[in-house]
Parts: sequence; structure tokens; C-alpha cells
Amino acid sequence: MSVVIRLARLGSKGRPHHKIVVIEKGRPRNGRFIEQIGFYDPSKKPTFVDIKEERALYWLSVGATPSIAVKKIFKNKKIPLKVQKRG
Repeated sequence: MSVVIRLARLGSKGRPHHKIVVIEKGRPRNGRFIEQIGFYDPSKKPTFVDIKEERALYWLSVGATPSIAVKKIFKNKKIPLKVQKRG
């Protein structure tokens, strides 16, 4: 099954924050994940983002696909989405 990098929602109603996780594509949004590689809190000003860049680059190199929201976060943190595939 393919692997994706996406957000898992945490927090209470009206005060969301998210974990950036590596998860199998068919799993639920907050289901069991393979690895947590970061944290995202849009409610703080400025927006708080903490990413383990080394692990993000590893997962991208082995073929994980980032979601649209995670692509935007990576772009803002200047993490390259095109990584040479390991093989």
C-alpha cells in the first residue's frame, strides 16, 4: 500500500493543531501512523511549524506522497519536494 505524509488533527473544537505524520493511504485521518515527523499549529501568530527535515526528506526519497496541505508547509519551510529516489 502507498504511504502519504499528511496532517492528523488534535486539539479541541475551534482550537485545532496538527501532527505531521507518515501513514498508509487507506488509514483514517487520526488512525495508527508509521511515524510522526512534525507538528503544525495554525492558531499561533506567527504560525508554529516544527518538522524533522531529515526524516521528511527520507520519506520523500522512498516514495511517500505529501498531501496538498503538507506540500504548502514544506514549501514555506523550503523543504524540496523533488528528492532523488532511493533504490
